[in-house]
Amino acid sequence: MTLSIVSITFYILAAAIALKHSKSPNSESSSTPKIMLLLTGLAAVLLHAYILFEYNLYGPHGLDLSIFNMLSLVSWITASFLILTALRQPVECLTIVVFPFAAITLLLRITSDQHHYLNQLSSGLETHILLSIISYSILSIAAVQSLLLYIQDYHLHNKQPGGFISALPSLETMENLLFKMIGLGFLLLTISLASGIPYLEDIRQQQLTHKIILSSIAWLVFAVLLWGRWKFGWRGQTAIRWTLGGFVLLMLAYFGSSLVLQVILQRA
Repeated sequence: MTLSIVSITFYILAAAIALKHSKSPNSESSSTPKIMLLLTGLAAVLLHAYILFEYNLYGPHGLDLSIFNMLSLVSWITASFLILTALRQPVECLTIVVFPFAAITLLLRITSDQHHYLNQLSSGLETHILLSIISYSILSIAAVQSLLLYIQDYHLHNKQPGGFISALPSLETMENLLFKMIGLGFLLLTISLASGIPYLEDIRQQQLTHKIILSSIAWLVFAVLLWGRWKFGWRGQTAIRWTLGGFVLLMLAYFGSSLVLQVILQRA
């Protein structure tokens, strides 16, 4: 628990650094705030990784896929990917949302006694699960990016470009980053869905009906969005709506039944 609290503290501190810098982006000409943000965030994700793989994911009865464990894993992958991306791209503002979310998932994990163990998983099935989580994580960053893009577009159209908005890259850069994330997430989602086909036996017995339907619709939404971007140059509000719509469908597919069964109905 102590390590979790330390990791949570680092996440909150890093988000606070990002928030403070976003309010006055031109107050310092050096890269000190970004370096501090990345170092603090790196400390948080390294501790988070140790907690996940040493204590949480693997238990005495196999791989623990409880909802809070999966949320914690998704938030860790998201935060890690964001730090790596921030080394080359101006995405530090996303940490204001992503890092507190990672802190919350850690807090939920240490305050919950829910477990959902799966044992004797084949390497192929473990790969499918991992790809699913990674693709969801990347698309969740895209969803956060689209929300920031919406806020930026709204303020610019209402001639309110100061403060937090001035810390964001240009609209064109934000949109290019958004579609790069969507493209990568879509590719991994495609591979994930294809890799899961061999393990489908009795869909109803495996309680996978809603997951398959919602994941497939989400895949179709992102496919149409990427096609629209390539064919018609979709951007702005259109891109934002399609991104958030696909993300919501994917979120319901991945966590909808787990929330109902494990948390509300208290079933393993």
